This record gives sequence, structure tokens and C-alpha cells, in this order.
Amino acid sequence: MIEPHGGVLVDRMVRGEEAESVRARAPSLKEIRLRPREVSDLYLIAIGGLSPLTGFMGSGDYLAVVDQMTLTNGLPWSVPITASISTQDAAGIGLGEEVALKDESGRTLGVMIVEEKFGYDKAREARQVYRTEDGAHPGVAKVNEAGDVLVGGPVLCLADAFDVEFPDRNLTPAQTRALFAERGWRSIVAFQTRNPIHRAHEYLTKVALEIVDGLLIHPLVGETKSDDIPAPVRMRCYEALIEGYYPKDRVVLSVLPAAMRYAGPREAIHHCIMRKNYGCTHFIVGRDHAGVGSYYGTYDAQAIFDQVDMARLGVQILKFENTFWCRRTGAMASTKTSPSGPEDRVFLSGTKVREMLRNGQTLPEEFSRPAVAKVLLAWAAGNRD
Repeated sequence: MIEPHGGVLVDRMVRGEEAESVRARAPSLKEIRLRPREVSDLYLIAIGGLSPLTGFMGSGDYLAVVDQMTLTNGLPWSVPITASISTQDAAGIGLGEEVALKDESGRTLGVMIVEEKFGYDKAREARQVYRTEDGAHPGVAKVNEAGDVLVGGPVLCLADAFDVEFPDRNLTPAQTRALFAERGWRSIVAFQTRNPIHRAHEYLTKVALEIVDGLLIHPLVGETKSDDIPAPVRMRCYEALIEGYYPKDRVVLSVLPAAMRYAGPREAIHHCIMRKNYGCTHFIVGRDHAGVGSYYGTYDAQAIFDQVDMARLGVQILKFENTFWCRRTGAMASTKTSPSGPEDRVFLSGTKVREMLRNGQTLPEEFSRPAVAKVLLAWAAGNRD
């Protein structure tokens, strides 16, 4: 089994007497209200999805990540994992002080020892991580909305405090690793998605399955853009597809409770690191991974791995070209395998699927399996009524 990133799978969830102690002292502590993305990050820290982090980043790791795509120890890392507060709130919190971490509704999620408070350059983070300062970029917008002071330090979280979507499908890194071991899988490929799996995605995952023991279909179900297809709809699509079109004994469907950052190339590395912590040895990177709009080139998310210390990353990246339905061969293909010209190639994308659904158009079989199309069309019809 592949080692977690940094060598140790972090567990910052507290239970039993330790949890009762946290609950007992939390009401007397100063509090930090976390934004939804920060709550997702906190949960992933606690379950080990962001190993080796044990809390929100301090200034050293923050700057190293923004400028060099590593932690201070040189371990590859591509996006900051931070908690922000206002300058006014920061003035009232002392270094070394324990604070209660709460969501926007005021529910206590855990506690943190504040080891650092530091200002940061939002424009610099935007340029380095998102390659733009354009406030229309959803990731940049989140940076701009954040507080002006970052607080860093180790956390402890209450195991029963988080609202977890799809609890039956929300396997922790420890649980996926145990499941892979139980099945005897030594090589596992992860597929990241925030869209229903259309025919191009199915093709990529099945090509990958030819060279590994198992496939983890790992849809991201945290905060996404408002025009993305809702997670419950997507989950019904994944289940229908696995039921009819995959060998069930070689596939695991579990959710990743992370928020999308839409950081394109940087987020491809981030997604890879998290899947390593979940026990995956291989990771699929296709066209415009984690992209949005026209901020990134088609294969920028593949090229960025040339800047990473792959020995320390430890995951094999499977880079796929843009795939399409080839009318001549009647199958999915890429430019590497298709003899047809552009006129015989039907290109697929989540954007195109969403557009057709909005227009009430039936999805052709070249786009989507009938069982998946049925789920999507029912959802789209309900949204138009």
C-alpha cells in the first residue's frame, strides 16, 4: 500500500472523553467562524485527507506553497490550506491561545491552538495559485472575500460535529485503504470528477483499469459553482453507470468532501495529493482538469507535473488526450487511435451536456449512457418546471 503524503496518515478527530473535554471548554473560548471552504478543509485535515497537515498553515508553509509549490520541508504541495479572520478579530486573539472553530451557523466543529497570525498578499496568492487576479474567477473571488489575516495552528475536531453528505459513500482515507487491502488491490487509479461521467470519462477510466487492480471513482461533493449539476443528481448518475457498465468488483464509489477551487493546474496536484492519502497509486489527468472559463490551457494541468518532484509525490500520473466519439469506428477514441478526420469526431464535455439539458435536448448515446441520460433529463425537466 502506498504511504500517505509525508509518511503518516493524520487523524485529528477526537472521540469519547477527549471530545467531551473539547465540548466542555469550547463555550468559554474565543471563536473563529469558518467559511464553507474552510470547513471542508478542516474536515479533510481531521480525517487525514490533507496529510501531513495537522492544522491550518502557518506563514512558512503558506509562502512556500504560494511561491514554490512545496511545504517548507520540500514536500510537493500546490494550494494554501488556510483560515482567515478580520484584522479586528485577530487583534483580540493571542498567540498560543486556544480558540473554538465554528461554522457559519455557530456550531462548534473543534478547537485550534493559534500559533501564528499573519497578513498576506491576496493579489500575489491569486496570481501564483490561480494565474489571474480577475475577480470573476470563482477561486480568486473566494480569496478576495476572505479576511485580511490568516491564522495557523494545529486543530482537534469533534467526530460527530460535521454534516457529511452521502454518509454511506463518505469513506475516510483509513477506510478506503482498509477496503483496498481487503480486496487485495495493490494498484489503484483515482478519477476526480465534479460532473456526471459521460462517455469520454468512462473511456479514460476503463483504459486505466487495464493497467491497475482497481478504480476509485471519487466525485468531489463540497462547494462548487452554482451552475454545476448538484451532487445528489451526480451520485445517482455514478450509481447507474457502475450498475450497468463497470465490473463492480473492480470499482469503488466514494465521495471527496472537498470544495472546488477551480485552480486548474495547481488544483490537479492538490487533487492528486488527496487521492494519494486515500491510498491511490495512479491518478488520471485529462483535458482542462479543474479548469474554469478560459483561464488555463487545455493541457496545462498535465504540464505542471513537470515542475513537481515526482519521486516525493509518489503517484503515477496518467495523462490522457482529449477523447471523442469517432463516427468512423463507432467508438470512443483519441487522436492517437482514431483514423477519422475532424468531421467524424464528436467532442464531449460537461459544459456541452449542461447546455443540452438546459435546452431540453435529449442526450445522444455518443454523449451519455441511456441510464445516465435518464437521470439527467428527469432532473433537468424538474428544474424547468
